[in-house]
Amino acid sequence: MLTTEQQLFEKVCHHLNVVYASVELSQSTENIAQQLIKTMGLNEPENCHVVQSHSNNWSEKDIILITYGDSIEEPEKRPLQSLHHFVHQYCPHSINGVHILPFFPYSSDDGFSVIDYSSVNESLGNWQDIKAIADDYRLMADLVINHCSARSVWFDNFVKGEGLGCDFFYTASPLDDLSAVVRPRTSDLLREVETADGVKHVWCTFSHDQVDFDFRNPAVLDTFVSIIRQYLDNGVRIFRLDAVAFLWKEIGTECINLEQTHEAVRLLRTLIEHAQPDAVIITETNVPNRQNLMYFGNANEAHAVYNFSLPPLLVNTLITGNCRYLKTWMMSMPPAQNGTTYFNFIASHDGIGLRPAEGLLNEEELNVLLNTMGMFGGKVSWRVSENGSQKPYEINIALFDALQGTIKGPDKWGLERFICAHAIMLGLEGIPGIYIHSMLGTGNDEEKVKNTSQNRGINRHRWHYPLLQQELANPQSQHHKVLSRMNRLLEIRQQQPAFHPNATQFTLQLGLQLFGYWRQSLNRRQSIFCITNVTDEVLTIALSDINLIGTDSWKDLISGKVFVETDDSLEFQPYQTVWISNVF
Repeated sequence: MLTTEQQLFEKVCHHLNVVYASVELSQSTENIAQQLIKTMGLNEPENCHVVQSHSNNWSEKDIILITYGDSIEEPEKRPLQSLHHFVHQYCPHSINGVHILPFFPYSSDDGFSVIDYSSVNESLGNWQDIKAIADDYRLMADLVINHCSARSVWFDNFVKGEGLGCDFFYTASPLDDLSAVVRPRTSDLLREVETADGVKHVWCTFSHDQVDFDFRNPAVLDTFVSIIRQYLDNGVRIFRLDAVAFLWKEIGTECINLEQTHEAVRLLRTLIEHAQPDAVIITETNVPNRQNLMYFGNANEAHAVYNFSLPPLLVNTLITGNCRYLKTWMMSMPPAQNGTTYFNFIASHDGIGLRPAEGLLNEEELNVLLNTMGMFGGKVSWRVSENGSQKPYEINIALFDALQGTIKGPDKWGLERFICAHAIMLGLEGIPGIYIHSMLGTGNDEEKVKNTSQNRGINRHRWHYPLLQQELANPQSQHHKVLSRMNRLLEIRQQQPAFHPNATQFTLQLGLQLFGYWRQSLNRRQSIFCITNVTDEVLTIALSDINLIGTDSWKDLISGKVFVETDDSLEFQPYQTVWISNVF
């Protein structure tokens, strides 16, 4: 029988043989495997852990706060310390994980153009601040794996033709047929660079300041494994693989979602889980829904995938008062196998992605969504389509403002609609990620858009902590109201076994104005009927429509209403959600 170390070596060799099948290597995959295992620190038996397949390294208590390291600032304090204090002070019982968006030195894209992967941005704090947060919360960090900054030492060495990084970057010829390449941006794909070895054309999927790595070079892979090892040593337990879908390039293909990319994710999972069995990989692939689901593999690839289709479909539902598209999508989504789950979110540092809505919302619905968000101050970011034309890629808007009204315009139900959106998300199969500006009810930051000329700045506000504390102390402030209600919902959710990320989920058929689903705990003891009025009208439902079992007692966990035998109907106020449970 093979030892754990031998099994690991064979698995890594298999992954490498797939990744490098079409690459002429200067060394054997066996030698590369040995190097990767050593880099991860798994060459010592005591460091190489047995992996339990199909293990769920999460529960209903897991809720991740998504934030920049400097979303909260105050004089004379490092922003990471202020962030730590904020979560401890204002979300003491509702948040157990924190996703700090790239906290490294960077040159553009608010952190996603990394200059140095091994350092903490001095303007935010240091590794001790990161470790302090990791000691109290499950820490999630970005592995910006597709590209780095053109101002990095690695790229400088590429230009000079010597030193670490001189062969790290992907180049192509302007004469190559690149017509099939899928892009999320409208800038030129290739950047002309004068190097010591002559003019080269560097591949830039996102911007000319973000130069793509060449993973055909095993040294690039080994370097990223060393980065992962450092992050693990500093307390990171959840890795968000940023823009990973673009990792492998092959001239003549779309250069997205290639098999080598999938195998590389499997390889990283193998190494990570042998080093830290409770660590989790989440793939960030802002692509059409079917392509996104493929990153689960056979429960051997990503532990979790971003549920990118949820934000556009949920916003569409709440501005139209019609849940047809959301319900159709829900019924089509496969339950995640044990060992995998969805990462649910409805607001992020980017925007409402539109590619994940392709094939789910028709063109008319997309136009209604775009026009309504424009009415509420939203911006549109564009991409180049397959035929060379420009298509909308994402809507940039703060969620609080996105839900201030309906297709009819702004109304008085903005706060209720906003809380309703989160109540729907929080009951769904998967782990919820809550953007810090959703916890605070932050609106559009028009000033930041003006100052940065970046549409995404609209939802990347930086709070002055003393001002924020003043707002949160005022019961009449929208920020106080949002935080109070969000914390209460989150705390209720965390106590329900039926909200385990892998608990059973069925979509209910309640028409187009009521959106509902049923969850059942893994031990089958708790059932919760999650039903929401997605309109601005008062609606009534017959309790017989949801078939509450008469032998059980039932209670709405949100309002506290207990249902008795004489009840025959339930009235919903506009945007009201109920979580009707038989265990309370």
